[in-house]
Amino acid sequence: MPASQPRSRARDRNNVLNRAEFLSLNQPLKGNQESRSSSRKQSGQAGAAGAQNANPKERRQSQQLPEEDCMQLNPSFKGIAFNSLLAIDICMSKRLGVCASRASSWGGARSMINLLGITGHGIPWIAGTLICLVKSSTLAGQEVLMNLLLALLLDIMIVAGLQKLAKRKGPYDINPGLLDYLTMDTYAFPAGHASRVAMLSKFFLNHLVLAIPLRILLVLWALCVGFSRVMIGRHHITDVLSGFVFGYLQFRLVELIWMSSNTCQMLISIW
Repeated sequence: MPASQPRSRARDRNNVLNRAEFLSLNQPLKGNQESRSSSRKQSGQAGAAGAQNANPKERRQSQQLPEEDCMQLNPSFKGIAFNSLLAIDICMSKRLGVCASRASSWGGARSMINLLGITGHGIPWIAGTLICLVKSSTLAGQEVLMNLLLALLLDIMIVAGLQKLAKRKGPYDINPGLLDYLTMDTYAFPAGHASRVAMLSKFFLNHLVLAIPLRILLVLWALCVGFSRVMIGRHHITDVLSGFVFGYLQFRLVELIWMSSNTCQMLISIW
């Protein structure tokens, strides 16, 4: 026994696999594993720190790009319909702006179209109504004229307020005129001329006794004035159509708050 033990020790000493450089083949060293795991953790922490120190805009873009792509590739049906109608409106309005400048196809008729638009402006109508009110001597005439003056003032205030809220520009870069600044008609939506002529034509058809040819001419005048604003490039087609709608609603509002003859006489006496 004592002789066998030294022999086994010598055999183990001479075994190549028992050397330190080959011990990892049989049993990995714990120190090596810990050093490797610590190095991996340090490299992972360094990568995370590098990602944190990266540009925040790039991280935000990397997070938002997939969502933005989905939004662009899969828009809602309402968005598609609205954008399509808006594009058609802009395209058709630009095509119909034949008098937008002197170089346009109908540039020579621009002065006549502007003159037609002045017939639907608020300042001439308010001035004419005041002159007729001063010269009127009948109670019925004064009642109609006072309510007409109220309708004109309401039209200017309502259209100016809606235009300030919408702030929509016209199809062409055309500066408003002096009369437009006086009535605060500086934006495109809704068309102030269209709302005014729609309200006036409906007012006259209801409160004046007119022959059928005159009634037809009154409606044609309102339509021509409204669409003349598209021809000179100041408004889109939808601006004019919405102006007609708002003009009719303003007429209904004036009918609801119609001032009686006594009220009109009281206001005239104060004035």
